[in-house]
This record gives sequence, C-alpha cells and structure tokens, in this order.
Amino acid sequence: MSGLQIQELIEAGVHFGHRSSRWHPAMAPYIHQKHNKIHVIDLRQTVRGLVRAQHFLESICAAGHEVVFVGTKSQAREVVREQSGRCGMHFCVHRWLGGTLTNFQTIRSRLRRLEELERDLADAEDGSRGKKELATMERERRKIFRNLEGIRNMSRMPGAMITVDIRRDEIAVREARSKGIPVISIVDTDCDPGMVDIAIPGNDDAYRSIEVILSRLADSIIAGRDKLVAQQAEEAARKASDDRKAKAKEHSRNLTKENRAKEFTPPQPAPGADAPANAKAKPKLVVTPEKGTGKADSDKETPASDAGEKPAE
Repeated sequence: MSGLQIQELIEAGVHFGHRSSRWHPAMAPYIHQKHNKIHVIDLRQTVRGLVRAQHFLESICAAGHEVVFVGTKSQAREVVREQSGRCGMHFCVHRWLGGTLTNFQTIRSRLRRLEELERDLADAEDGSRGKKELATMERERRKIFRNLEGIRNMSRMPGAMITVDIRRDEIAVREARSKGIPVISIVDTDCDPGMVDIAIPGNDDAYRSIEVILSRLADSIIAGRDKLVAQQAEEAARKASDDRKAKAKEHSRNLTKENRAKEFTPPQPAPGADAPANAKAKPKLVVTPEKGTGKADSDKETPASDAGEKPAE
C-alpha cells in the first residue's frame, strides 16, 4: 500500500482510537502513541492487517467460498449493506440471531416461513383473508425479514466472516469461531484482537473509516470471484476440447476397423452373377431310354459328356 493510500487512511480518521482509560492491553502492539489521552493507532499495522485480509479473501473466493458481512451498529449498517451488495455476499445489519450458524437448520426453517408468508400475502390481494389476519401476517413477515434479510440466500456455511465491531457483534464472532469459520474484523483500541483470525487495527466508530476498509475488502472479494469465473470458463473450454479429441479419436478408430475388415474379407458374388471362370462346372445329367422300349428309365442317368457313346450290346 503506497503513501497516498496511507494518507487516505489518515483523512478517513482510521488512526483515531478510544480514550486511553478504555484501552485493551492486548492492543499495545497496534498503538502508535497517546495524544491528549486518546490512543493513536499505528497505521503500518493497519496496512499489514488489511493486506493479509485482502490476500485471504481473494484466495477463498477464488476457491468458491462465500463471505458474510456483520455490522449491526448504526454507523456501519449502510456501509455493510452497500459493500456486501457490491460484491454479491451475505450480510447482517440488525440483530444477530443466536444460532444463525450453530443452529443453521432452524434459521432455514424461519426463512421457509418467510417465503410462505410472502406467498400468502401475495395471494390474499383478492380479499380472501380478513384485515386482522393480514396485519398479523405482515408483522411476522417484517420481523423475520428485518433479521434475516441479508442471509436468506445463504444455503451453506460461509468461508469467512467480516465484522466491524467485535464487541457489539460478539455473539456472531463466537459462533463463527465455534464452527471453524475465519473471522476478519476492524479492531479498535478497546477490543481484544485475539478474538479474531485477522485483525485490522482501526477506528470502528467513524463512517469514513469503516467505508475505506470495507471497500478494499469488497474489492478483493470481487477479484477472487473474477478468478473463479475465469477458472470455470477455462475448465469448461478444456473439457470441450478433450471431448472433441476423444470423439475424433473414436471416429478414427472406427474407420480403421472398417478398412481392416474390408481388406481381409473376400468379395462375395452378387446374386445372379456369373460364376468365376476357374470354378469347375458341374456335369449335366441326361436321361437315356432303354433299348427296345419307348420309355425312359428313370433309374439310369448318364453324364452329358457320355451321351454320345453307344451302350454295349
């Protein structure tokens, strides 16, 4: 990351931490200094953490995994919704429901209930249901939609989680760690960086700070997905080429077999064709009458070649 980008981090206020009285001792390696009782974050550590997170996200997205963004604090909701939508990933911007990852099947049942309510409300436009029943169904739909809107298309466990505030979203972080899902998070001076796999030291309260960091993480996700699409296209082209080669080889093998069969099979005469010249003709049989009688003796037959000879007296 160049000096210009570090200057951008400074302009976004990424380096501002909390008051020194609220600091977490584990954040000592990431603090540059204390100024007017406010801790100043070392942006070199921010750059290192951000680069690590970018490489990791690009690699897992290139492998086909998905990512979920979590930011339930008011400053982060708009940014999380925007950046997750830009890279096509899942998000949670309201209350994280306990068991979203550890009890995923139950969450899926609530999503099925949401789809059922949406169908029923759409079918009820003809006035087949009462106003009170419709109002109850709409309240239930809004409640489920509010909490599960961003993960309704998440059909499998994500490959990573990105959080904005690990203190605010501690339940989500603990669930991800219990399921072995890597966690990437912005960590302020009042947080424990040991709770996450990749810590990005920075201000987790300012809108601009959150936007600068999450936008770069989203760019890495997009780059990883582009790599995945390119790999899939390359594999499809290679498979099509292999299929064409296999078909051509099979066709050549069949032609060779046919040629060999024609070479070793003698020609067969067509029906009604003359016999070959070297074929020995069968002698014709001629019936000769007995001497002194006028009728033929059916029991005496002589070859045509002997018909001219006289019988012995």
